[in-house]
Amino acid sequence: MENIRALKEPFPHLIVENMYDNEELKLIWEELEFLNKRGKLKNPDVYGASKNKDGYDTNAKAIVLDYVYENRDFSNILNINRKLFNYSKIYSDLSPYHFKFSICNHDHTKLRYYSDKEYYLPHRDPCEDTIACTYFYKKPKKFSGGELFFPDYNYEIECLDNMCIIFPSYFTHGVREISIDDSNYHNGFGRYCMTQFTNVIEKND
Repeated sequence: MENIRALKEPFPHLIVENMYDNEELKLIWEELEFLNKRGKLKNPDVYGASKNKDGYDTNAKAIVLDYVYENRDFSNILNINRKLFNYSKIYSDLSPYHFKFSICNHDHTKLRYYSDKEYYLPHRDPCEDTIACTYFYKKPKKFSGGELFFPDYNYEIECLDNMCIIFPSYFTHGVREISIDDSNYHNGFGRYCMTQFTNVIEKND
């Protein structure tokens, strides 16, 4: 059963535990297993990771699902993750600054996989309004690390399977380095993150 936590501190954000039911998870995992086959996930320079003066902020591979599927009906994930917008009101009610989530007219989904020694340095996503990160991993859990952290607030959130965190994209955030012993990359025992970026695009009349 889902557990919704609408939090005001240290900044307004929403955590949804057990977001997807068993049937939805089955369909999501079918696609995760397929996308983690050799050659499908791309390096940061291909999928457009954030950068700093020394290079890319992450060494994890990913794929932008909206670029892969011209028609979202062919993707289990892109159909099922519409569920995110069921939480529009409760998230928007947390703060007057969150109203854009409730009137979002554009979103895209990036699937990222973190294996051993992979991370994401603190960064912002200024071109978006809201970010929703949902985590998946095989059980029993074989990795450590992977916490989402916000250095400006000395705050971090444990990575739990089937948990979604919704927060403003302009807050600096990062991912702690993953550690896995004796794991082949394509066995998929690392941390999957489905990130949904939402914003409002003005349309010309």
